[in-house]
Amino acid sequence: MFDPFIAPSGTLLGLLQRGRGDGTLHALTAPRAEALAALNHCVLRDPRRDWQVENRSLYYARLYLDLDGGLEDIEAHLFDVEDAFDTEESRTGLALAVLGHLASYGRRDALELLRRYASAGSNWAWALDELALRDDDAGLRALAAPVLARFATDAEGEAELAAAVRDAFEPRPWRLWAEDPREYVSARVRAAQEAGCFDRWQRQMRSGGPRPGWSVRAVFEWAQQGLERGSALHVPAARCLVAVAGPEDRPEIVRAAQDGTEGARCTALRYLADSNDPDALDLIETAVATGTTTVVEAAVDAFERMRSFAAVDRARGWARRPDALGAAAGRMLACRGARKDSDLVLGALREAVRGEGCDAPTLWTLVDGAGRLGIVCAAPVLRHIYRETASSHLRGRCARALAATDPTFPTGFAVECLWDCEEATREIAARHAETGDARVVERLRRLAADPAEEDDVQSAVRSRIGPDTTAR
Repeated sequence: MFDPFIAPSGTLLGLLQRGRGDGTLHALTAPRAEALAALNHCVLRDPRRDWQVENRSLYYARLYLDLDGGLEDIEAHLFDVEDAFDTEESRTGLALAVLGHLASYGRRDALELLRRYASAGSNWAWALDELALRDDDAGLRALAAPVLARFATDAEGEAELAAAVRDAFEPRPWRLWAEDPREYVSARVRAAQEAGCFDRWQRQMRSGGPRPGWSVRAVFEWAQQGLERGSALHVPAARCLVAVAGPEDRPEIVRAAQDGTEGARCTALRYLADSNDPDALDLIETAVATGTTTVVEAAVDAFERMRSFAAVDRARGWARRPDALGAAAGRMLACRGARKDSDLVLGALREAVRGEGCDAPTLWTLVDGAGRLGIVCAAPVLRHIYRETASSHLRGRCARALAATDPTFPTGFAVECLWDCEEATREIAARHAETGDARVVERLRRLAADPAEEDDVQSAVRSRIGPDTTAR
């Protein structure tokens, strides 16, 4: 994960980078050359903070279609000499995914570009996955030779081939090649499939964790050893304690939560919180005041998992604390508080925006809480986060919260959300956008007829317009 440059939200580039519906609407009315330049910038320089989670490919592919955009810039990016040196998936993944969607829409040039890259590019596996969903059998069979040629025929090369087959996201090409009439292709792929299955079985049989008969102290020592190696094992260690510890072990666990090693303290706090121990809340408060950063983070996380009435009541007293525990208390009230906690949740939301900006991780829970509690006064803050955040997932949560708190949502943000990059956001818009707007009706018709649209979105569309309206 990295932090890319994001242009201001009021610019065309900034809107497209965020995947906002207004980005598409502005691009369609802007000079075509300017719109295509901004679109290519986004596709070739992935703007997502977390490219493995956020959606952009279908959003950008649809805009290429609307603008009748060429693929010359994508081709130059894929086959640039840098491809041989920067083999990270994040460099080419978005461009390949966009090509995959364009191929689904019938763009032959996109399909051919994917085939070429699967044969010669460093991120060939991603291109092959895209083709597995879109190409015909003949096209995939033609790729068997160049793909297999990537792997040497010695033991090391065959092991790499087995790993590639085992880890393939889409198995269709490999299954097709395993039945290939060319013996040198099918025999090699079948051997790789068998080796991959055996390797997976071996990995499942290995275990470096606790064994039956371990004591509470042994579990604490295991957690500490993991921490010293750079691995946070207190969560699985706490689960081990559930099986290992009895009532007679509680004093030892409480002592570990008070002044044990980092690993033991984190494990004990998690265990006591999960079991709703009567001393857990006091021990968490003490850990936040006296513990290391690792212990504080574990204590706060353990507190947020608690479900008891006592934990929610304690959160009401902690919500105004200017520390990590105060922030966690605000999030707990957002998740499990009552209407009477609205002011505390709203205060936590405003403070998070002031102190950490519109991309703070804590906002995800607080935004959900504002919508859950129906905090109408939160609408201005939610609209601000919606506009400014670079996270399309957080924007979608804002849209859901605004649907519950802002009476202007159906005629405002809900309209642009119909063009949003996130499926869940388009679904919210399809359920709430005011159909008195001609753009809304036309967009709903297009979404209903688009074979690339997700089922949940189309179900929401069908709930708003009948079959006769869709057909017109």
